[in-house]
Amino acid sequence: MKIFLFLLRYNHNTIMAHKLLLLGDEAIAVGALDAGLSGIYAYPGTPSTEITEYVQHSRTAKENHIHCSWSANEKTAMEAALGMSYAGKRAMVCMKHVGLNVAADPFINSAITGANGGLIVVSADDPSMHSSQNEQDSRVYGKFAMVPILEPSNQQEAYDMVFYAFDFSEKYKIPVLLRITTRMAHSRSGVVRRECRDENTMHMPSDLRQFVLLPAIARKRYDNLIHTQKHFLEESENSPFNLYTDATDKSKGIIVAGIAINYLKENFAGRSIPYPLLKIGQYPLPRKQVEKLVAECGEVLILEDGYPVIEEMLRGYIPGTKKIRGRLDGTIPRTGELNPNILAVALGLPDTKGLPVPGLVVNRPPQLCAGCPHIDSYIALNEVLKELTKGRVFSDIGCYTLGALPPYEAINSCVDMGASITMAKGAADAGLVPSVAVIGDSTFTHSGITGLLDAVNDKSPVTVIILDNATTAMTGGQDSAGEGRIEDICKGVGVEEAHIRVIKPLKKYHEENVRIMKEELDYPGVSVIIPRRECIVNVDKRMRQKFK
Repeated sequence: MKIFLFLLRYNHNTIMAHKLLLLGDEAIAVGALDAGLSGIYAYPGTPSTEITEYVQHSRTAKENHIHCSWSANEKTAMEAALGMSYAGKRAMVCMKHVGLNVAADPFINSAITGANGGLIVVSADDPSMHSSQNEQDSRVYGKFAMVPILEPSNQQEAYDMVFYAFDFSEKYKIPVLLRITTRMAHSRSGVVRRECRDENTMHMPSDLRQFVLLPAIARKRYDNLIHTQKHFLEESENSPFNLYTDATDKSKGIIVAGIAINYLKENFAGRSIPYPLLKIGQYPLPRKQVEKLVAECGEVLILEDGYPVIEEMLRGYIPGTKKIRGRLDGTIPRTGELNPNILAVALGLPDTKGLPVPGLVVNRPPQLCAGCPHIDSYIALNEVLKELTKGRVFSDIGCYTLGALPPYEAINSCVDMGASITMAKGAADAGLVPSVAVIGDSTFTHSGITGLLDAVNDKSPVTVIILDNATTAMTGGQDSAGEGRIEDICKGVGVEEAHIRVIKPLKKYHEENVRIMKEELDYPGVSVIIPRRECIVNVDKRMRQKFK
């Protein structure tokens, strides 16, 4: 199996096996390569990371010079993909759901500029927050932007939808949102490949003012977007991914979106559903099929992983007394991802939850790796702060967020990428001095630089600790965009060179590190401390490769 997967990843074109065993993320990557991809842009974020990593390890991508390096953040990734589309090539941009917030400005406006070469935006949602701050549903963004949305129910559909989305994008000159969830991204299934397609030749937009969103042009482009909605609906009505299956028991009708159909089928022998079923894989909703289901059935149960997007739309445009059941009326829990047991209860079938987990099985919380450089940084910081009131350390998103847990309990916030510096600045503006920000090297270049510039401009009494472990550790050790340049970036932003201090987070330097931290916390302006030591996991990987 290991040999097969190695060949699959590194010899993409020469293996045309009847069926490949792929993660959902890998199916999207293979589909993109087979469909003529010229560039993929992304910032690593679980559960989307493996899409870009697959392309990066692909022999085909290397031979065809497909662009596949990591971007500084999701906004820059979205803009670069839009630029490749402008030049007529097929581009894909990948992110997790909260990354779409970062990319929202170019994403929303790309619906108005439109596309030239095919453009797919992959957003991987994380219901139940396995590794995220919220349960945000990217379909809301797609509806807001008024772009077509695709949502696969299995890995084969994920692969096929990439071909479909690129063609759709070029047909209507519009970006297409491909929405997946954690279970789709990280589960495996068989995928049959299609014949590979060549990359597009470079060609400019027929209208060179298409991407110039001056108000006079933007108004015309927006009118065009509104006009095209009827075509999106027609395509959705006839989509191979929206399937109506009739049945004799019309006491209930079911609308199921994406991966949830698998949970539904697990509740019935032979996976045969006794009620009329409308499977949704493409949006906008196929209104005629929805109206047919509602007209024929006594009540409608809506099964969707994420927000009650379909449920709210039905309540908005289906009149009458039909009972619509789902997350909003409590038939399905309002939070968390779906599973077969939740659907069984909603259908009035026996509860299959099983026995409770015995009390002797205790959850083990996550913790920093043994030998992690952040440990020594937090120990030193805690010693410096022990004589001050608690609650003055603002942190960020990365494995160093585990510093909030025992035994360190060293940080007091984790809100969104880059928020540590700006929150520390706001707290300092309110009088909380000294105020400390803790941020990782990758997160700093993602969205911390502008916050540091604000602090410099206002001469805020803030100490910024940039934990530099030379990688994007939390998502698997991808390259950090600012490696080797963090001091220069800080100087360029305006931090005084005398107050940019690099330390070595090791026990033998503990007293020196405590002294330096205390000096900079006492400084009544912006200071930066950079604890620099390579991630211990990366060291281990490097040593293993060296002695292979």
